[in-house]
Amino acid sequence: MMNYSFEYIDVIFLAMIAGFIFLRLRAILGKRTGFEGKATPQFDKILKEAVAKKASIVKEKFDENDQKDFLKGAKIAYETIITDFSDNDNKLTTSKPLLSKEIYTQFNKALKERSARGHYAEITFIGVNSAVIKEHKKIDKILNVTVEFIAEVITCIKDKDKKTISGDPEKIKKIYDTWVFSRDITSANPNWQLVNTLT
Repeated sequence: MMNYSFEYIDVIFLAMIAGFIFLRLRAILGKRTGFEGKATPQFDKILKEAVAKKASIVKEKFDENDQKDFLKGAKIAYETIITDFSDNDNKLTTSKPLLSKEIYTQFNKALKERSARGHYAEITFIGVNSAVIKEHKKIDKILNVTVEFIAEVITCIKDKDKKTISGDPEKIKKIYDTWVFSRDITSANPNWQLVNTLT
């Protein structure tokens, strides 16, 4: 859902790799025709060097355009998670791929406790007023991005008799959240996951 796009740099870099490998192999192996057995150790070494170099370039990239693309996806993810957690089935369905194992376990426990009390939630998500990146930090191959959200919802908790026990089913409420999303930026999987909720 949240794409950390490297399409253009990939095209350019892969073209550079192809040219580099061709010239190095020609120098090492000379001109040959037909299949002559498995790849040489020199080829493996060149390929590994190229892949490592590409990974190091990718790790450094989270510029202004990437941040704009990230925030578009973060807003959608935020709405998806909030709505899934606050609807009336007390189950996490659509948001599960967006949650780390730890956050999924934490949220799921809260929902089971709510269900055991015979309570359920109702929500109408009005919209995200703002989403601001407060910090982005790379630790090895993992990029963590902290986002402050301000949104508006109509939400309440009801019991099994449909009596409202908290919230107001007719009043718009502002909510404030600070969430941390994470992604392995060397992975082919473009999706981010929620790994922490600070507020």
